[in-house]
Amino acid sequence: MSIKTLQALNNNAPVAETTAEAAPATLDAGGTPHIVEPVVVSEPPVRRRAGRGLLLGATAIVLIAATAYYGHTYWTVGRFEIATDDAYVKADNSTVAPKVSGYIADVLVSDNQVVKAGQPLARIDDRDFRAALDQAKADVAAAEATVNAEQASLDIQQSTIAAARATVDVDKANETFAEQNNKRYANLATSGYAPVQTAQQAASAIAAAQATIVRDSAALDAAVKQVDLLNAELAQAKAALARSQAVQHQAELNLSYATIVAPVDGSVGNRTLRVGQYVQAGTQLMSVVPTSAVYVIANYKETQLTDVRAGQPVDIEVDTFPGRTYRGHVDSLAPASGQEFALLPPDNATGNFTKVVQRIPVKIVLDGQTADADLRPGMSVQPSIDTKADASRN
Repeated sequence: MSIKTLQALNNNAPVAETTAEAAPATLDAGGTPHIVEPVVVSEPPVRRRAGRGLLLGATAIVLIAATAYYGHTYWTVGRFEIATDDAYVKADNSTVAPKVSGYIADVLVSDNQVVKAGQPLARIDDRDFRAALDQAKADVAAAEATVNAEQASLDIQQSTIAAARATVDVDKANETFAEQNNKRYANLATSGYAPVQTAQQAASAIAAAQATIVRDSAALDAAVKQVDLLNAELAQAKAALARSQAVQHQAELNLSYATIVAPVDGSVGNRTLRVGQYVQAGTQLMSVVPTSAVYVIANYKETQLTDVRAGQPVDIEVDTFPGRTYRGHVDSLAPASGQEFALLPPDNATGNFTKVVQRIPVKIVLDGQTADADLRPGMSVQPSIDTKADASRN
């Protein structure tokens, strides 16, 4: 140990660091030992300790301020925000299926193409439907001709009835004349001014006139009854016409169904049809996804829904678009938990019961921010419901 080190210890001074506790002795040219003095390294100044204290103090202040800020934020805002990551974008997809069977003649859209409601998507070979329509039109024409013929027969029958009535009237007039003639010849025959044969002929004329009345009255009755039959035949012809017209209308519909159109605005997806493919009525050919009318289904825990109400604002973050926040509001809560609609709902009366927090689907509607249609059904999102905000704000 060097002399300077001992002096420092006696004076209670900090010991200076040396390069060695004892320096080795060396011999000079004359052989006399010579002690090499160690190199003394100065200690850092006391100012470094003061800077370290200031740094620790500043760090503590920052931590306290951050804790106070986040605590205040949680107490005033955070504890009212209900969030979940079990949420997805949904849309009411429309399945496109033909109403008639046939072979695909044309496919007019490609995968993921944007279409408008009523836009043709595909066409089925319609030659059979056109032939059926032509046949139906011919049947309608024949039925119309039958109706016209029955109506004409009815009109003719009315004329026949009128003629029969006129004949009966003539017969009655002849009967009256015969009766008067009979009286006249009977008086003449009694007084001797006319032959008895003439009186007898006058009496016979009365009987003949009466028989004629009976005959023509029967013909009149038959003509009147014929009207009922003709009316029934006319009604039957009209029914056949209505049936033929219905068949024609169905043929027209089938022909129109040969052109498959988009039911709603959206994008084509899951397209499976090909030209020449035979499809049955009701076979799914593609789907049209209304990307401009998407919404969010969030499966919240039942313990999170205590203060959730319809109309409350929602902030929505989408995994596909980091940093972008969508605005929406709570539309409605499902009437039951997801397990209630399962194909095989659980039976908790078996004795092996384990309580599991259930999840209730919540429908969230976006506030007019899907015009660019950048959201796609199936995307994962993280909605956060602000239960403190006034629901009437929306």
